[in-house]
Amino acid sequence: MQLAINLPKQDPPLRNQVLSDAARAAVAVCLDPRAGEDGFWREALDQWYSHRIRKVARRARNKAWDDVQALPGVTVGAVRAFVPSAVSEVPHEIAKLQIKGTELEPGEELPIVDGVPLIALDASLGMSAGKAAAQVGHASMLLAAARDTAWAYHWAESGYPLNVRELPSAEFAALAARPGAVAVRDAGFTEVAPGSNTAVAIA
Repeated sequence: MQLAINLPKQDPPLRNQVLSDAARAAVAVCLDPRAGEDGFWREALDQWYSHRIRKVARRARNKAWDDVQALPGVTVGAVRAFVPSAVSEVPHEIAKLQIKGTELEPGEELPIVDGVPLIALDASLGMSAGKAAAQVGHASMLLAAARDTAWAYHWAESGYPLNVRELPSAEFAALAARPGAVAVRDAGFTEVAPGSNTAVAIA
């Protein structure tokens, strides 16, 4: 799954907001009503689920950001998540977007919303904003898959409210050990060692 992050030179979004947007956009693609109907959207997701699931975050701005809005996917705030495809079939409008250069200022933490899922990242891993965006996208997907259909439907109907936090390693490990926590174990292709627990989601 490809993710495009809107990073204008003037007034770029803060890292905290981008991570929240990425988590919501990724799961929104997977739970979109079209994913339950016969056709392109469902077939693309089914094929993706049957292989190693990867996400790639890229930066866009101005016309490049506008251009990718026409491609199948879901936009939440500063992030558009696209219906997944094979690497060789990524549309040109996405493939030309750069992967590097996604560093962002963290900004103030977003207010905690009570009673909604929490996605936490291990801050000690020092992940770039693009890498972190991919990990929270994994986490929101895995959380939805781990819960029952009624819960996932209600979450979707509510607009996928969630909290995202980057926690010190000890706090992250404690959260990951809680019953019902869903962890993301990274394959280690970029930035982190293979097998690293990068994110955890709990509801």
